[in-house]
Amino acid sequence: MELQIVSGDLEGAMKVSKQIPEFESPYALNEYESRLDESALILTAENCEEPVGFKVGYDRFKDGSFYSWMGGVLPDYRQSGVASALADVQEEWAKEKGFTSIKLKTRNKHEAMIAFAIDRGFDITEPEPNKDIREMRIWMEKKL
Repeated sequence: MELQIVSGDLEGAMKVSKQIPEFESPYALNEYESRLDESALILTAENCEEPVGFKVGYDRFKDGSFYSWMGGVLPDYRQSGVASALADVQEEWAKEKGFTSIKLKTRNKHEAMIAFAIDRGFDITEPEPNKDIREMRIWMEKKL
């Protein structure tokens, strides 16, 4: 695999997003445009110039944290270091920009994402209860 992390390719990130099986209804371009501002970081992982993973975040809370909003890796490229490479670049960028932590939100049903975040040093900070326990949202944070 010839992995390269590129910045600023929203079209590539959205292309990957639409192919992530866990995303029942991926966000449309207008949702990205309404959330993202000059604080945004859009990362795409490419293999031979084809997008295979992405990570998008921005300064949502204005509290010194960077919000890692959306991300995913195509199933054929999981367990090959793509998510870690994206997270490494995001964390280094956030540190350089003066952010003191990274926050993310996932759902209880995404066990692999929870395990990945815990392995990278994230702590569970707050659950958002839901009638369906599998749909419960879980907030996590990593100090930088």
